[in-house]
Formats: sequence, structure tokens, C-alpha cells
Amino acid sequence: MKKKKKGFKKGYTVTDEKGIEKAKLNWFLRIITLGDRFSYQDFFDRLKKGVVDFLIVFFGVLVSFGVEQKGDDFSDRGRNIDNLINLRNEMISMKDYTEGYIEQNKWVTSIYQRLYDQWEVDNDSVFLLYDEEVTEDNGYYSPLTMYPNRDPFNPPRVVYEAIKLDGTFRFLGPQIGRVVNETYDGTDLKYLMINTDREEKVFVDQFNNRLSHQWVYDIDRINLYDNNWWIENRKYIQADKFLRYNLYNRIELWEQIAYQLSDYDQFLERNITTIDSVVRLKEAEVTLVYWCLFNCGEEFN
Repeated sequence: MKKKKKGFKKGYTVTDEKGIEKAKLNWFLRIITLGDRFSYQDFFDRLKKGVVDFLIVFFGVLVSFGVEQKGDDFSDRGRNIDNLINLRNEMISMKDYTEGYIEQNKWVTSIYQRLYDQWEVDNDSVFLLYDEEVTEDNGYYSPLTMYPNRDPFNPPRVVYEAIKLDGTFRFLGPQIGRVVNETYDGTDLKYLMINTDREEKVFVDQFNNRLSHQWVYDIDRINLYDNNWWIENRKYIQADKFLRYNLYNRIELWEQIAYQLSDYDQFLERNITTIDSVVRLKEAEVTLVYWCLFNCGEEFN
């Protein structure tokens, strides 16, 4: 049996204790050597420890990042649902507004159509209509008194504008994004807004110009709010073919607007149904994600 050399610690060989002198190492080993001697065993021990420490830190950061990412995804899902719900509710308000505008357009068209149909009737009250809800002048009024009035179609779009400004429109997804964009910025709505604003203004301006550049020179006094004035000047007004033609064209515009309103109302109804179904689907997804985040880990443990 070999004797252990005097001066060495118990359990270590000469090679383990002393290792290789640093001067005898190549340049690479000299760089990574701590102290005066190099030991392969010590090197591999420190290497394994370093790898383990790296893996612990790496996977810790990776798991932390994954949890944070899941939390952000969960937050984005919630924000997406809130946007969809707010848009759906605003579309419902838009539909209510559109239906009210349809009734208003129908009422206005019927009044002026009645006036146009009786334009040539030989009656002093031809430009006066009766409405029991009118409290003044025994319920009689002239529709031409209100002829310069306009009411451009302008449904509520506050939520849509807010979503575009805060940059959360991207959360809606391409399919829903197209539906929303067509609802708020589509061709149907643009034509409606143009016809009820710019096109209406053309006929109103023609009416006002007629009064300012023709009637004021032929009639001593202009007072559209006096029923007697319409009676006194009814033959002159009946003879004004330009005004009658203006009324004819404006009625045609109102009838065109009626078709556009009906189509847009049906379009809104379809889009409300589409978004409502997506909201229910998204809410179910969020419920599932929430359950997994807070229960799957407990079940695994």
C-alpha cells in the first residue's frame, strides 16, 4: 500500500492539490485560471455551477416575462371587449337616431308633397295647411315658412372618434375593424351626410336668393310668418315656376334620402348583431383565460 505524502491534506492527490503551474499553461488556460495553478476538476466544478446559475436566472426571467405577457394579453382582451361593447351601444344609439330621422323625413316629405300637389288650386289658402298641434292662427301655417330649415344627418360617433385617437383601434381585429369602419366612415353614411347637408343647402340657397333678388322687387312687404301674407300674395307665388321646380327637386332628394336611410338602418342592424356575437365570444374567451391563470396553476400543484 502506498504511503500518503507528508504535508498533503487527507483525501487529495498531488495533482488535485497542486494542479498545473500557471506558467506551464497555454494562453487560453492562463486567462481563465484563478490563482497560481490550474485544476481541471476545479474548472469543471466552477463551469457546472456557472451553467446551473445561468439556467436558473434564464428560466426565471423567461417565466416572469411569460407571466407578464399573459397579463398584458389578458388586459388587451378586456380592453378589446370594452371597446366592442361601447361601439355596439353607440351603434344602437345611431340606429335609434336613424329611425327617428326616417320618421322626420317621412313627415317633411308628406307635407311638402301635399303642398306641391295643390300648388295650382284656385284657393286663397292654397299655401296654408292645418295642424291641430299648432296653437297659433287657429292651427294654420305655411310650410314654406320653414322651407329654409335644414337638419343634416349626423348620428353620434363619439366612441368611434375616441378609439381612433387613443390608438386602441388595432385591438378590434381586421374583420371587426372593417365592419366598424364601414359603419362610421363608409360610403352609405357619407352620401347620407352629403345629401342632407350640402345638397339640401343648394335648394335652400336658391329659395333665399329668389326672395332676395326677385320677390323683394315685386312684393312690397316680405313676411313669411304672417298667414295673411301668403293669402294676399298667393297668385304671385303660384306663378313662380322657379320656386315650384325647386320644391319638386327637393322632394325628389328627400325621397332619395328615404331609401338611403332605410338601407343604412338595415346595415346598422346587421352590424350590431355581428358585434354582439363577437362580444359574447370574446367574453367567453376572457372567462376561460381568467380561470386558467388563477386555477390551472393550483391544480397543477
